[in-house]
Amino acid sequence: MAKQERNYNRRYPYEYNIFRTAFYMWFLYCVVIPFMKIFYNYKITGCENLPTKAKSGKYIYTANHVSHFDPPMVSMACRRPIAYMAKKELFQKGDKFEFLVKRLGAFAVDRTKPEIATFKTVRDILSTSWSLGVFPQGGIRPYGSELGDLKKGFIVIAKNAKADIVPVAIAGFDGYPKLKPFTRRNVHLHVGKPISYKLSEEEIIYEWCSQISQYADYVNTAVKPKSSV
Repeated sequence: MAKQERNYNRRYPYEYNIFRTAFYMWFLYCVVIPFMKIFYNYKITGCENLPTKAKSGKYIYTANHVSHFDPPMVSMACRRPIAYMAKKELFQKGDKFEFLVKRLGAFAVDRTKPEIATFKTVRDILSTSWSLGVFPQGGIRPYGSELGDLKKGFIVIAKNAKADIVPVAIAGFDGYPKLKPFTRRNVHLHVGKPISYKLSEEEIIYEWCSQISQYADYVNTAVKPKSSV
């Protein structure tokens, strides 16, 4: 009988142990950062907004989505292990990102229907020293598009987990690396101020869109809540 393929929508606390954490940080400092230094002129600002608690895992890092490089770039800006919510297709055999998404702690979601397993996985991840990573746009979106049309699941997750939301703006990204000597791309990563999960859904959306659009080139169509006027 053929071995049944594991469903990575459900992951457990023991998977985010010291060994995976060590591998994650090794990959970040020995692969991601050197790669970015070679191929990009990058700038990171807003680090003073990062949580400073010794165990700062109970936060959800949320960024705009402009490329396949976004997860490692967000981790580079935040310098901590982050388990990303990723579409289930990335976990299928043969996908070019399969090896990394499985070993770097990501978990699969079906974007057509929410699953109880997703909330259980989020709960378990946030019970460890790891943080959660979500891209509220739901997929790669070009600069200049509207920023108000977000997948609101990240708010449901934040409120359910009682985890504050840290916005990360990926600005000025001008493409994937060119394989030409002395040619480097650009990107600016800005860590925003944490947004309390206790705010209303409308307030969270408005605050997130405001912080992201302040640094990245998007049209902010989020409506300012009357309670914030």
